Amino acid sequence: MAYPDAGVFYWHAMFSVPKGAQLHLEGEFPHSRYMSLISYDERGAPVESLADYLIVPNDGAVNPYIEGANRNSDQRGYLVEVVDLPPEIRRKEGSRINLNTDVKNNDDPPKTSTRNSLNAASYAEGQQSVIYRIYVPDINTAPTGGVSLPVPILTLNNGEVLRGDDACKLLNTRQPLKITVNAIGVPMPVYTKLLNQPGKPDTWPATIPPTWFLQYDREFLLGIYNGQMPKSARKSTGGFYPNLDNNYVRTIINRKHGKVFVLRGKLPKTPKTYHGDEIRTSGDLVYWSICSNQGFANTRVNDCLFDEQVPVNENGEYIIAISREEDRPRNAYPECGIGWLPMADDGDGVLDEDVTVVQIRNMLASPDFPHAIQKVTEIGKEKEIMGPYLPASFYVMPGMFEILFPCGI
Repeated sequence: MAYPDAGVFYWHAMFSVPKGAQLHLEGEFPHSRYMSLISYDERGAPVESLADYLIVPNDGAVNPYIEGANRNSDQRGYLVEVVDLPPEIRRKEGSRINLNTDVKNNDDPPKTSTRNSLNAASYAEGQQSVIYRIYVPDINTAPTGGVSLPVPILTLNNGEVLRGDDACKLLNTRQPLKITVNAIGVPMPVYTKLLNQPGKPDTWPATIPPTWFLQYDREFLLGIYNGQMPKSARKSTGGFYPNLDNNYVRTIINRKHGKVFVLRGKLPKTPKTYHGDEIRTSGDLVYWSICSNQGFANTRVNDCLFDEQVPVNENGEYIIAISREEDRPRNAYPECGIGWLPMADDGDGVLDEDVTVVQIRNMLASPDFPHAIQKVTEIGKEKEIMGPYLPASFYVMPGMFEILFPCGI
């Protein structure tokens, strides 16, 4: 549920910090492409992200997510404070921050951004919600990236310090999740109404050629169906427990238009990490992926490809086919230079067996990369800004795909 990325591992914590107490998380940076701590409200909307590279490591330790760092250092500890402040935007979102110029010092007032601080704003009688993510653990280190999960350290107002399970008991981590009905998906009555609008074809909102939509707020998510415009210019908030370090673009497709959906585009440059590369490098993005998903009421992922899994030619260009397993073209394999993702046999998972939601993630774009989703500031300008990094896409039948992209293997 909530459209997870298949290349990512997630841990969700619900808790309530006792009045007057202080909560810290003590951990080690995992061996992975990316990690973060992100807080959420009762609607599943993000409050704040604390991305890996922002965290100042312990004395003598290394943050392996900084360009040029040794990713395999044994000294990789950190300590993060979890605070409870009114929701506010304390950091630039979606793009990578210049640590030398864009991060305020710890001497600034308490409500400004600090490097090792996460605002888990409370809701619903004091509940707080944080998701810990690890993207692409190095080979043979999944799921935790070769290190232990962060440990809670709770300092009570009388000075007593509790760690681990003892802290969890006082934090009431077994409490039920207090969220709204639309936090993890569009409610069925709403989805049914969106899908069955008078005067719309039975393939709606899938179009030819496909229409791509940025992710803004929940109004604009529904606007894919009914034309609503976003109320907020803040990106990435309209999904279901989304990652603020990602910007998203998606299209809804329908196999009534053709059994194979084809995407041709250019892959942004990203760091290589999966095989345990020793030195952290830079790129256009920190991470890129494309996912095949079910509908907004179900929010189930079918599967994803992340950047290091995508076959590309010498120019960094890719071809990806999306189809049901039964319709998979004989040449839609990496050996033929083609990526493939499945459509679910039951489509959106609830009403239309031919619907699939295709979503592309751009994570922490470099300020110098002009074609990132993060650079699109006006609806309708997606292709103009992203160029070849927003793929051309069309429908074909399996036999036609095999003719268009012959493979000699």
